[in-house]
Amino acid sequence: MTLLTPEKLKSFQPKHKFLIGIDSDGCVFDSMEIKHKECFCPAFINHFGLQAVSRYAREVWEFVNLYSTTRGFNRFKTVIRSLDLLAERPEVQIRKVEIPKLNGLREWVKRETRLGNPALESEIERNPDPELKRVLAWSLDVNAAVRKIVHNLPPFPNVRESLEKLKTNTDIIVVSQTPGEALIREWQENRIDSFAELICGQELGTKAEHLQMVAGGKYRKENVLMVGDAPGDLKAAQANKALFYPVNPGKEEASWDRFFNEVVDHFFNGTYAGAFERERIEEFQSVLPEKPPWLIRIGEECF
Repeated sequence: MTLLTPEKLKSFQPKHKFLIGIDSDGCVFDSMEIKHKECFCPAFINHFGLQAVSRYAREVWEFVNLYSTTRGFNRFKTVIRSLDLLAERPEVQIRKVEIPKLNGLREWVKRETRLGNPALESEIERNPDPELKRVLAWSLDVNAAVRKIVHNLPPFPNVRESLEKLKTNTDIIVVSQTPGEALIREWQENRIDSFAELICGQELGTKAEHLQMVAGGKYRKENVLMVGDAPGDLKAAQANKALFYPVNPGKEEASWDRFFNEVVDHFFNGTYAGAFERERIEEFQSVLPEKPPWLIRIGEECF
């Protein structure tokens, strides 16, 4: 399987009446913890000069990318979010550590939706901003670490069984903000790539754009379902008026068990929308907080 282009997504023709978009990291594979703790965060500390506040940088990075409502966001956006939260921490301010502003990155993410290394490299060719080069070096370092470290991660239980159950009357696509090269490698390593009609990574735009390009005007809204473990997956579904099923962080096995034994049949029978979906979304929205735990700790210390 080769990397796709937006034109190929737009020209995709349905083979079945149903479409399911599935996120990959943290949803199909238990890969979020190892990628962020062993690959993303060490490179974040190293490339942005955060060694003197590494403890706080790690806590911030893990909160932003694993344990909060920004879980699953694009890597370049979470760099900005993490640096901003880190700069606000009293422990960092008292140590007088300079936190990079990355103004060039902030401007770029405002106008670009295909937030991947190829688009960043093209931007650097037009605008050789040293800070953008710094961000690209970090991102390339992350990808190299992922290739070196992240192996032998099988899908969660009941993922393969669910894909088997879906394949006869459903078009399945991968909808992710992971680089396409990594997605293809991970799905091929586990021999589940044959289930996916398309594998869409960060280079092709946002998750909402992936769904819009593939599904727009080709399926009935009630026949399109997004499966994901992050609030961004829910927003992508809502932006396309599609249905949403959450794989709850920390309860992935139970989520996939329910999907295989209940949700697939509800979806095919047209009974997923309504109260059943609302209950799933309400449960999901209670799992990830928006407020960082250190702010809660500070608030408690005031009393």
